[in-house]
Amino acid sequence: MVDQMEGKIQGFDFEDVRSFSKLLKAYGNIGIQASNLSRASDILYEMVQDSNMLRFFSFTSNVASSGLREVAAQFIRDARPGIIITTAGAIEEDIMKSLGSFYLGSFDVDDAKLREEGINRIGNIFVPNQRYEEFEAYSIQVLKKLDAEKKGKPISVRELITAFSEPIKDNGSILKAARDVGAKVFCPAITDGALGLQLYFYRQKHHEFILDQLADTGEFSSTVLSAERTGAIIIGGGIAKHHTIGANLLRGGLDSAVYISTAQEFDASLSGAFPREAISWGKIKPASKNVLVNDEASISFPLLALSLHERIQAVDKKKRK
Repeated sequence: MVDQMEGKIQGFDFEDVRSFSKLLKAYGNIGIQASNLSRASDILYEMVQDSNMLRFFSFTSNVASSGLREVAAQFIRDARPGIIITTAGAIEEDIMKSLGSFYLGSFDVDDAKLREEGINRIGNIFVPNQRYEEFEAYSIQVLKKLDAEKKGKPISVRELITAFSEPIKDNGSILKAARDVGAKVFCPAITDGALGLQLYFYRQKHHEFILDQLADTGEFSSTVLSAERTGAIIIGGGIAKHHTIGANLLRGGLDSAVYISTAQEFDASLSGAFPREAISWGKIKPASKNVLVNDEASISFPLLALSLHERIQAVDKKKRK
């Protein structure tokens, strides 16, 4: 329809694009997903500039597994989200990478041989068993200290995450970045993965250890409901995505939303649901600024993060003059 035309489709002169922010602006006229990525950059920048907006950063564990971990840490320092929602896998892998390295491997590999060699595969990322052994030792120390401090009183998931975060000194850590900017980290499925196993094993020997998974609900809900406006950048799907948009149903929906996902809506999964479906539930406002970047996050998220970083630096530079 003619009234939906937004501009002429065209590429750009290489000599005119000397920064990531200019590149993403030029993407706006390319079409396909490039234009969505350009729109996402503008929505995200507006979110960060709004001092009265509670910002959510939601992501799946592969962000922590991959080199996006360090990108996400810097993004957190730039975007300063009030709430971070992620999975147990992201928390444990962020900690593991502060203890030792993951390695680049291949998607096309003999997985039975990897198993024999003590290597766990996350796509083309290889994780030695040693990382899990180190994580087990780390977990025991943290849980013993926390248990002694609480003296049999129930522990909230937020308190648990804070305790696991405190020893981390790695600036590439997502948990440390969250701590540095005062972001609240929530995990609605903390008993999943290796972290869940460590909690279970510890409980077998320390029956007084009580984890209250509902303890965060009041703080979480009141933070969301008291916000003047809310916005979210959501990488991937699953429980982290739904916990973010579901919380905003209580207040009539998000005012701004950026989705980055490769999931499709044809199977009616929450992971594949587009922003327009969330509008039907009241999880995103009909008048909101929202966009879906239908792309794999290891490609698109660094571009968004770099563009945001440049734009923030440019504003700070002007303020200093």
